[in-house]
Amino acid sequence: MFDYKALGLKVGIEIHQRLNTHKLFCNCPSRLREETPPLWFNRRLRVSRSELGLIDPAARFEQLRDREFVYGVYPDTVCEVELDECPPLPINREALAISIEIALMLKMSVIDEIHVMRKIVIDGSNTTGFQRTALVAIGNENSYIDTSYGPVRLKTLCLEEESAFIVESTPLKARYKLDRLGIPLVEIATEPDIWHPEQAREAALKLGRLLRATGKVMRGIGTIRQDLNISISKGARQEVKGVQELNIIPEIINREIQRQISLLKIMEELKARGLNKDSFERKIMEVTDLLQEISTGFIRKAIKKGEKAYAILLPFMRGILSEEIQPGRRFGTELSEYAKVFGGVGGIIHSDEASSYGFKEDVVRKILQALGGNTNDAFVLVLSSKEVAELALNAVLGRAMLALERIPAETRKPLPDGNTSFSRPLPGSERMYPETDIPPINSSEF
Repeated sequence: MFDYKALGLKVGIEIHQRLNTHKLFCNCPSRLREETPPLWFNRRLRVSRSELGLIDPAARFEQLRDREFVYGVYPDTVCEVELDECPPLPINREALAISIEIALMLKMSVIDEIHVMRKIVIDGSNTTGFQRTALVAIGNENSYIDTSYGPVRLKTLCLEEESAFIVESTPLKARYKLDRLGIPLVEIATEPDIWHPEQAREAALKLGRLLRATGKVMRGIGTIRQDLNISISKGARQEVKGVQELNIIPEIINREIQRQISLLKIMEELKARGLNKDSFERKIMEVTDLLQEISTGFIRKAIKKGEKAYAILLPFMRGILSEEIQPGRRFGTELSEYAKVFGGVGGIIHSDEASSYGFKEDVVRKILQALGGNTNDAFVLVLSSKEVAELALNAVLGRAMLALERIPAETRKPLPDGNTSFSRPLPGSERMYPETDIPPINSSEF
């Protein structure tokens, strides 16, 4: 499909495998539950700074969302450690021994003194606002996976705690179950040596088989998952988190390549049209009165509920929002996902597709004129309160401005067809600091 080497394709894999033992920092059993938790409690999380005093961009993003988190508790599989009401117990030595065994099977170099670190995560998946993780081993010249496309070097092996299970998520609140929180995970990361989509599937398959061969890992759906880090030479690294099916890995990579190539073409087209940073204006305008003639059901229903229509101008972008970037997904979809995640709206309406929502040409023209634009421009419209509209449309404007400069590095969610959707900005190195409640561990004890 593509000339992968000419594109400079680089892919790295992170394999996350649950270990078949009790939880990592307490003695609760690693048992998942189907029934509804009998107890619930609420919490809000605040961002903390890294060891160097910096704030991670992904954590800052979650703080801006300012969501409430609700946690479900099972008294026989959850204790005060998962509730963050007491310090962690000493690390599960069986889990650490298994992770060292796996590292040795992979011919990796085990760290002499293992330190537990805190990885800042405030999306609600950890009640503490961080995930505990320990670097157990690093790669060397002998630690690699052979594939038919060449070797894939191993970079690190970490032991970390599993996150809580998300039940539902809305722009204002998320609900989690704590039965999964704290289950030991081994994370194996490769170097970005993978240059072909099939090589990624092959490497993940071989690593998974090796892990199962130990007889000390959990089996079944959800017990192992892959994160893919994908980039091309002129693009940006994208982290696709939580891929469950190995056979869809090549399709995810191919569609991400297509997405980045399409975004690069859009960037060149915008520059050719004369667009620059100064072309954009952060002017959000209410245009509800201009929609009175539109009979589309959800628009009439929203206005009847008291919601207003707010719009923002995207200069020189006529036709750009309808450009396909992946099968069934257009650039307008990218903007819509930013509006949903940052603003909490159900979606957007943009001028390139306005006719499908019952907008006549004169209505589109009037909205453009009200925003100070013309037929060379585009607009994005949302139906919501003013406060929500400002969050959503400012996010849309920010993403549209980035389209002129670069492809943003993002964490993305895999979709069943191989496409991906925006989840949050890509985390950086600013999210780690030492765990002060767990002393260092001498690996020679194992």
